[in-house]
Amino acid sequence: MKLSNLKKLMGIALVMGVFMVNAEARETKNVIKAEKLKLESKWDKTFPQSDKVSHKKVTFVNHFGITLAADMYTPKSSSLKGEDGKLPAIAVCGPFGAVKEQCSGLYAQTMAEKGYVTIAFDPSFCGESAGLPRYMNSPDINTEDFQAAVDFLSVQENVAPERIGICGWGGFAVNTAGIDTRIKATAAITMYDMSQNTVYGYFDLNDEEARYKNRVALNAQRTADYKAASYAMPGGLPPAVPEDTPQFLKDYVAYYKTERGYHPRSLNSNTGWALQANASLMNTKLLAFADEIRSPVMIVHGENAHSRYMGEGAYKKLISGKYASNKELVIVPGASHCDLYDGGDGNFIPWNKLEEFFGKNLK
Repeated sequence: MKLSNLKKLMGIALVMGVFMVNAEARETKNVIKAEKLKLESKWDKTFPQSDKVSHKKVTFVNHFGITLAADMYTPKSSSLKGEDGKLPAIAVCGPFGAVKEQCSGLYAQTMAEKGYVTIAFDPSFCGESAGLPRYMNSPDINTEDFQAAVDFLSVQENVAPERIGICGWGGFAVNTAGIDTRIKATAAITMYDMSQNTVYGYFDLNDEEARYKNRVALNAQRTADYKAASYAMPGGLPPAVPEDTPQFLKDYVAYYKTERGYHPRSLNSNTGWALQANASLMNTKLLAFADEIRSPVMIVHGENAHSRYMGEGAYKKLISGKYASNKELVIVPGASHCDLYDGGDGNFIPWNKLEEFFGKNLK
């Protein structure tokens, strides 16, 4: 090595050393403080409460300082305890725009009945969780929300930190599995790839010109919102739809706008996302490193789901790399997209598959 280069390296090392000493001399703690949230104490879910599990409300903070609200379900008895007496755990969130009192809570409570410690949480800016403005989303923050849920579960006295899995919708669960190596198994239920759907539209019909027009509209909305000092809302799903409406929209209305799945804190049941909420999804690719996920992933879709192509696309991405052997695609015969929310009329949720998948991978 040339003497001049060696001197440069020594100079850099000296500067870095001084920097580190000064950094240590300063207060470097970035304290995470939980915000006190107003949480509903009554049972207000869209599904009945089980007598096989204990339930309580909990909160935890993500790395952006946003306090998240969750329902925690603990089995009253379980055959899944390890030699240390601790249990496996699963964090559940989704669908995109739903709250923990809807589908995710049903999945969490049911998996708790099967012996797991579970939480169903509201993502940032939604439900009982904190975050302003309301009804916004971020692929980065919503991925972090899942990681924060793993943080929380990993320090519970009754949870084995090396036996944690996640379950979710919207592509965020799979995206989180791509960054968080603590996650030992991931189930993605009737998933959208939200970035794909936002950019290319349903069935990938948006060409480059259509995508450009959408960007123009979103940025015009930003200007309008800034002038108004408020975020315009689209109004959400209508209470009823014409007969010629696509079936999947009818299915959404049948779930979110009726007694079956309506919840007053669910933006899917009410005003929907802010009009410019999805802007960041148009410039971010979820699942970018799905082919590098080493832990097991199971994608579950209905045979008749309009979104099936997104789940199949995600599965192809998952198995395109070196870690294909522990990836699964489960297609539920006769089921639509929303049938996997609560089982629909045919008890379509494949609980046996979920129990088998997590049982095998969180042991």
